[in-house]
Amino acid sequence: MTVSPHTELIPRQILFGNPVKASPRLAPDGTRLAYLAPVHDVLNVWVETIGSDDAHPVTKDTERGIRYYFWAFDNKHIMYIQDVGGNENWRLYATNLETQETRDLTPFEDVQVQIIDQDKHFPNELLIAMNKENPQVHDVYNLNLTSGELTRVAENPGNIAGWIVDTKFQVRGAMAARPDGGMDLLARENPESEWRHVLGWDSDDALTSGGLSFTPDGQSIYLQDSREANAGRLVALNLTTNEQSIIAEDPQYDVGEIMANPDTYEIQAVAFNKDRVEWQILDPSIQLDFDRIREIHQGDFSIVSRDNADENWVVAFIADNGPVPYYVYHRKEQSAEFLFVNMPALSNYTLAQMQPVSYSARDGLTIHAYLTLPVGEIQTNLPLVVNVHGGPWARDSWGLDAEAQWFANRGYACLQINYRGSTGYGKEHLNAGDREWGRNMHYDLVDGVEWAVKQGIADPKKVAIYGGSYGGYAALVGATFTPDLFCCAVDIVGPSNLITLIRTIPPYWSTALATFQKRVGNADTEEEFLKSRSPLFAVDNIKIPLLIAQGANDPRVKQAEAEQIVAAMKSKGIQHEYMLFLDEGHGFAKPENRLKFYAAAEKFLARYLNGRYED
Repeated sequence: MTVSPHTELIPRQILFGNPVKASPRLAPDGTRLAYLAPVHDVLNVWVETIGSDDAHPVTKDTERGIRYYFWAFDNKHIMYIQDVGGNENWRLYATNLETQETRDLTPFEDVQVQIIDQDKHFPNELLIAMNKENPQVHDVYNLNLTSGELTRVAENPGNIAGWIVDTKFQVRGAMAARPDGGMDLLARENPESEWRHVLGWDSDDALTSGGLSFTPDGQSIYLQDSREANAGRLVALNLTTNEQSIIAEDPQYDVGEIMANPDTYEIQAVAFNKDRVEWQILDPSIQLDFDRIREIHQGDFSIVSRDNADENWVVAFIADNGPVPYYVYHRKEQSAEFLFVNMPALSNYTLAQMQPVSYSARDGLTIHAYLTLPVGEIQTNLPLVVNVHGGPWARDSWGLDAEAQWFANRGYACLQINYRGSTGYGKEHLNAGDREWGRNMHYDLVDGVEWAVKQGIADPKKVAIYGGSYGGYAALVGATFTPDLFCCAVDIVGPSNLITLIRTIPPYWSTALATFQKRVGNADTEEEFLKSRSPLFAVDNIKIPLLIAQGANDPRVKQAEAEQIVAAMKSKGIQHEYMLFLDEGHGFAKPENRLKFYAAAEKFLARYLNGRYED
């Protein structure tokens, strides 16, 4: 027994079911509050008048649940996006709070909507992007919320990967992808003007740099910029003189979340995601607010909603060992009012703490990770789950992680490694992952296991590798390339063949193809290289049991990625379990599917790691 017998088993429903309430947002006029909560186990938007008990659902989703919504600045509409079965062809819906009518504002087949911008000074408008004219790229449209009329305001010539809006709600900046994996910043004087080249980033800087927003006068643009630095700095670039000034920087960590004044558009604070989130305040007028907010709760906080008067903020606190509490902070009174926690039942259990750790990879690169250990007396020689994040151009962060808590509660140590290629740690760490899929990126995981064994944390005979997307690929790599290190592997929506992965990316990822070619490999000219990094072609090496889970509608990692390695294992009689979810895409949105997967994964891991599981 690796956890204290007094540590109660946390039900999967509590860890992985729907939150009771989540994602609160203030109405622009500050009189109402919206949030997500289930209706018959499907997440919908609820609205209540502040100070009363009239909460009621205003949307009527019955299938996948709403995960992303926002208030329109007209105070009349709740906006949300939804796809079908996980296909990521998002449509935009508007629910009128007076009439309770919901309109599909983008009723186009096989078209994906992206939200570009909204602005309190233009309350009846929204800027969205759609790949309606060309499946490969998104144009920008102005949406009139009253009439539903769509007007195209920026046409994509075929290379624009992102758009930047000025303070007059006009599209005046663009990020153009280059064939070499670099990126160019384009700007124009007004919507009728020609685009002009402002500056370029080569491929080494492209993922740690980019345009953010315009200054109030429209003459300068805020950038994240890693030229002449390791990490992406916040800078202001004058579009006329090309002079730039550094606003905020850290030698190791890229600029993270940015908080801007909704009236002046000036940047007020910048977050750097280090071991934990650290805010750098740029606007002295909010210093006292941040000081007061820090007194409310010890967790890492973010401002998730502000009313139009900027007098009331909704604040979320992230802790590693408890649910997320939300508060309304009243700036005039400098007082906080508790709203709710997202998953109150978690408070009935003793949760594990997440420890930031680091170690040296075999080539000397410092690797940062998070370690979560079971609550109890025994914290040595534990079964270990290496839980590998997806992306790979992303990172794990400190805070409540349902899977880390699940593993710890079942008796396992959980190690979450920000291997080379992860973002947030500067371009040297990021670029060290170029062309290292299945090699040095994987060796960082191997070195993490060896570190945990040397520390006395992990039992070397009971190590599992687990992950989704790139993490699923890493699990397959573990089973095929280092089969003696792990005793079992769990792959969720992970690619098995890098050639077919790259050749079947969604059409609207066309502007990211050069990034794949530079950082992973070129499927047209480097087949043998990519084969050498693809688990499918090393199936004969598998010695350990695998659990593979896949969504049938996944547009990023197609069903064939799972099917081809499952077929290869079947033909060779290799032990495996395969779960295909017909109504899911890149991950499992529906709670019944999540719970079905976690039930199977829990029994699978218990069989080989000798941990606990819920019947």
